[in-house]
Amino acid sequence: MRSRPSSRSTTLALIATLALALVIGYLTLSPVVSDAGVPGSDKLHHALAFFALAVPLSYARPRLAIWIVIAATAYGGAIELIQPTVGRDQDVWDFLADGVGAVAGAAFGVGLHWLRHRGNT
Repeated sequence: MRSRPSSRSTTLALIATLALALVIGYLTLSPVVSDAGVPGSDKLHHALAFFALAVPLSYARPRLAIWIVIAATAYGGAIELIQPTVGRDQDVWDFLADGVGAVAGAAFGVGLHWLRHRGNT
């Protein structure tokens, strides 16, 4: 018998994903604080943020992973298009880092799901 994702776990994953999307939106559309003291490169920050964005729903609903990647990457693209209107720079490399992070996060979420549920089929 195939295990089905619970409604509760899907709801929690959706809440986590929406909260992360709000934080990402706020941080990427706020004025740049010079010398914020956050270690690492800007591209690494983008990849990690979108990795985190893709994990919860990909874990809860692995069959939707491709759509989660598409939605997360589109969100990153929308942010890049909006950034010039709030005094930030538009950067195709940020967009690519968002996509790489989303793919990696979705793969991680699906992998975790598989490891957790591999004996339940």
